[in-house]
Amino acid sequence: MGLLDSVLGAVANNSQGGGGLQDIMGMVGNNPQLLAAAASLLGNDGGAGGLGGLVAKFQQAGLGDVIGSWIGSGQNQAISGEQLSNVLGSDALSGLASKLGVSTGDVAGQLSSILPGLVDKLTPAGQAPAGGLGNAGDLMGALGGLLRG
Repeated sequence: MGLLDSVLGAVANNSQGGGGLQDIMGMVGNNPQLLAAAASLLGNDGGAGGLGGLVAKFQQAGLGDVIGSWIGSGQNQAISGEQLSNVLGSDALSGLASKLGVSTGDVAGQLSSILPGLVDKLTPAGQAPAGGLGNAGDLMGALGGLLRG
């Protein structure tokens, strides 16, 4: 988990150019379930297959340039809840919506607002870490620590 700690440390100390960690955490607010849903998508042990699996899903949906912009060092491209639904599929979103107690449209909309910033801030070098971002539990713990700090 050393790589994840160093990435998150760099993120916490570098909030240049807007879309900083504080902005992202403001969107998440006091909804740890939403943060857990994002961690489950980005974690190596998640249903999407971690960041690498998520990139593949975006590419298959013809939106590889969108997630590539989040990982890269340029401006993040926006994604709609509907586009995210197409990428993740209804089964994945239904499961997340059930855990959050909201509709699939709501969870897609909420995730579409935080995923670009989270992916951007978790890949500060403009590249996805070779080993991924760690498992969802480690990722959630590290992000939770930043929320408290």
